[in-house]
Amino acid sequence: MNKFNLNNIYPLIPNQNQYLCDKKYISINSIDRDSLKYPNASLFEIELPQDYLNLQAIRLFSWSFPANYSVFTPVNKNMQLVFKFTNIYNPIINNVNDPLQLAIYSGLQANLDKSYIITIEEGFYNPTQMSKELKNKMNSIVNDELIKYFENNSNFTNIIPLLNENEYNEFEVVYNSVGQKLWFGNQSSGFEIVNNSPVYLSENLSSNVFGQRIIPSFSNWGLPSYLGFSRCPEKSIEAQNSNEYRFFYLEINNGLWIKPSNLPGAKVHFLTAPLKINFMGPAYLYMELECNSSLNCIDETEPFQLDKFTTTTNQTNGIVNSCFAKVAIPTTPISQWFDNGDISPYKWFDPPLERLRKLKIKMRYHDGLLVDFSGFDYSIMLELTILSPQIPRKKTISNSICN
Repeated sequence: MNKFNLNNIYPLIPNQNQYLCDKKYISINSIDRDSLKYPNASLFEIELPQDYLNLQAIRLFSWSFPANYSVFTPVNKNMQLVFKFTNIYNPIINNVNDPLQLAIYSGLQANLDKSYIITIEEGFYNPTQMSKELKNKMNSIVNDELIKYFENNSNFTNIIPLLNENEYNEFEVVYNSVGQKLWFGNQSSGFEIVNNSPVYLSENLSSNVFGQRIIPSFSNWGLPSYLGFSRCPEKSIEAQNSNEYRFFYLEINNGLWIKPSNLPGAKVHFLTAPLKINFMGPAYLYMELECNSSLNCIDETEPFQLDKFTTTTNQTNGIVNSCFAKVAIPTTPISQWFDNGDISPYKWFDPPLERLRKLKIKMRYHDGLLVDFSGFDYSIMLELTILSPQIPRKKTISNSICN
């Protein structure tokens, strides 16, 4: 039986509207946000100048970001280095009767199992700056620990003035520009860079605003990873001759960046970072967008994890519609970079999005940490494809007017 009544005296009138595909652009500056409500420029909500109706597509058209950000920060957990002594120079067996050297040996030997933790200054480093920072920090913390030991031991309180005049300065750190690796050395004692310290194994998982979790990093897991170390501890070796630690491409000091201490029987102990340095930080930042719902259109992989989910399903632990855009970061620390989104992905709506008035913007790295712009402003421009309903009209142009 026909359920439709075809005997309709009122004919269906087709929709005469036609739609004009229009392009609209929105310039958004991070400085225009409510700074009291959103102090971090990497995460804020902003109201747009007008209602944008019948939105067919949206994409990142252009952007301008500052590069004045710090690679080494407390948030990134890459400012600490752990080391300890393994073989301390013994002045007694070398017939050295200097009271200061005897006191230093006593202090270091008493804390032989102690892990020394240095914290570098927050910021952006070049290789030379980093090597000097590490050298001075390592010597300084040993000197401070010796002073604490002398202050707590009445037999060595009279040594403190001598140590203040002749501070501990046995460590040396240099950058081999040919191999692009850091070399660590000590003029008299053996040492170890403790890359498997619990300091680097702290939990990096937390929740963020959009519900994703900060994933653990397998490449940049702490300061040693930037310096060229793996997670395995690295112990120094005792040099038998100067050619073992000599840089033959240098003419200054015959390529010798370190020499044995003037103490009798002292020998150089050194080690080389197994990998090249990497001070550039993350290579990309990711932008997430939300209005009434997510505008993200890029799927993102995550590091493989051997857990019950990955072993019992044929799925991955990646995230669908994780971000809206992915922007490469330049390697210079003091600049501002510009680009356009000629090949940027875009979000397509079918049917068109009814209304767009507010946007939530989030700038993060792959591991989920927010980008720290350090108070600098950035700007983005979005391209909107809008369908505007139009009634077709015929135009008659008189030939007399044209002539």
